[in-house]
Amino acid sequence: MAKSPIEFWFDFSSGYAYFAAATIDELAARHGRDVLWRPYMLGVAFKHTGVRGLSSTPMKGDYARHDWACLSRQTGLPFSLPDNHPITALPASRAYYWVEEHVPGKAHDFARAAFHAYFAEARDMTEPANVAAVGAEIGLPHGDLEAGITSEVMKAKVKAVSNEAIDKGIFGSPFFIVEGEPFWGWDRMEMLEQWLETGGW
Repeated sequence: MAKSPIEFWFDFSSGYAYFAAATIDELAARHGRDVLWRPYMLGVAFKHTGVRGLSSTPMKGDYARHDWACLSRQTGLPFSLPDNHPITALPASRAYYWVEEHVPGKAHDFARAAFHAYFAEARDMTEPANVAAVGAEIGLPHGDLEAGITSEVMKAKVKAVSNEAIDKGIFGSPFFIVEGEPFWGWDRMEMLEQWLETGGW
């Protein structure tokens, strides 16, 4: 019987999700799992929990920026935080679901490319045309993708997925679920792998 996938919930403007996205597929493959990537709007969760975003919180935001720079040096992943961080990452989220529906084999590649464009190249990912350009760089149709980003169908899709996240009790980014077990944060990926190795506890 096929093993259930690891659910990977994230916001495209989350620095820790950027680092998680670089390795989650490889982690899952080591244990014979697929990954269900689920970008959602973290702001929806903030409204339910009553908290502010990490990057917008005094002291915590400064620590996170320092921590991401350390992680960049540790992992070798390039990192160059945009001046306008944090952003509302709706265009990238809508684009992901368009790709998942129309060119599913490219969905994870697109997500990693979108993360790279924002966190490594400091590109403006608030404009649909810019997000579609990132897709075009990996072979996706620019015009169709841009139209998808602005379509009512994809707007409704991201809203529905974000509401689904709340129903599942997801409140952060990255957030992982495997066989009903939740793991919140990039720093829980080692624990997630141990859980997979042992069958849970």
